[in-house]
Amino acid sequence: QVQLVESGGGLVQAGGSLRLSCAASGRSFSAYAMGWFRQAPGKEREFVAAIAWSGAWSGVTTRYADSVKGRFTISRDNAKNTVYLEMNSLKPEDTAVYSCAADFRGRGSWLENEYDYWGQGTQVTVSS
Repeated sequence: QVQLVESGGGLVQAGGSLRLSCAASGRSFSAYAMGWFRQAPGKEREFVAAIAWSGAWSGVTTRYADSVKGRFTISRDNAKNTVYLEMNSLKPEDTAVYSCAADFRGRGSWLENEYDYWGQGTQVTVSS
């Protein structure tokens, strides 16, 4: 069983920055692919970013939703069992509950049904 706890959300003005953290319990964290998803009020949950280990040849791979590409950066610190989402140039439309998720198969997909464990989420509100 893996438990995920997000932190770092809050209220920020448009153009500002936030860094979200997701701390994971359990062993073999480095083998998991990790993803960030978000859900705005009245909308379906959507993919934000993912990070996975693709082997010694390809190394760490990341993928991003088009809406955040160039503004958000996902990273991980396996020694701390933590994944991060650095969010810059925030826009009001980034307002949502952000949740991290773990995929023990290591795929790092944009599909939420491929993730096995989910955190409770942290609220990000961007004011205009």
